[in-house]
Amino acid sequence: MKLDHLVLLASNLTDSARHYGIILPRLGFEKSRDWVWINADGIAVDLRPAEDAQAYQRYAPGLNHLAFSAGSQAEFDRLLSDLSTAGIDVPTVQTFGNGMAVFIPDPDGLRIEIGWEPVTN
Repeated sequence: MKLDHLVLLASNLTDSARHYGIILPRLGFEKSRDWVWINADGIAVDLRPAEDAQAYQRYAPGLNHLAFSAGSQAEFDRLLSDLSTAGIDVPTVQTFGNGMAVFIPDPDGLRIEIGWEPVTN
């Protein structure tokens, strides 16, 4: 078994599509059709309109965040710079031991984590 897809419900499909349309290609996803991006492993991210106006709540039941890991600190730094240049508000980098991460909220507050941690032997 493997993860096949994620469906993210958005209060404003246009705003969320713009946001994910900037971020997902930089994380290895290609747009396959309206509102859907897929990566080389066949995992798809599918945006759909929310039917309920209830806002995302970080600690409510459900998905807390999506996490991606950079292969190097240089890749991590380049990605954050590229996202910022493309108009994504990149929050302050947090450190965790020797690693680092940033949590980028989408228009509804759901966060994408981009992290990097050095490999130790």
